[in-house]
Amino acid sequence: MARYVTKVRCPWSVERAFAYMADLRNFATWDPGVRQVVQTTGSGGGADAVFDVTVVGKPKDLVLAYRTIEYDAPHQFLVLAESRLLVSEDRVRVTPDGSGCIVEYDAQLRLKGLLSIADIVLKPFFTRIGDRATAGLRTALEGTPA
Repeated sequence: MARYVTKVRCPWSVERAFAYMADLRNFATWDPGVRQVVQTTGSGGGADAVFDVTVVGKPKDLVLAYRTIEYDAPHQFLVLAESRLLVSEDRVRVTPDGSGCIVEYDAQLRLKGLLSIADIVLKPFFTRIGDRATAGLRTALEGTPA
């Protein structure tokens, strides 16, 4: 399993940051690995929200349906996508910090079946993707490293 955790100190209120993060349509604005996001169920973030996330891939893009599994506004949510090849699990926590907040993004990616033996190779690749996404997230949230 590959895992990437980042924290961003943000000047926004907990409620504003949570709403922004829970609406996965915003992913395409800060994560360069995401080409587009289409909401298929719900309206914005929420317990029933489902999003089709198109991830940049080689040789072709991959569309993953992210379902909201846990939703505890404005504190944390968990979204899960599963294909025949992989499982992607992303948890976001938002906690107060002075006049702003800290947004923690915890992403896990694991390959399924016989492909799971390649998880070790996936880790450095996932770290590079995560570092680029973190830079975009800091910009989008007007934040700094936490």
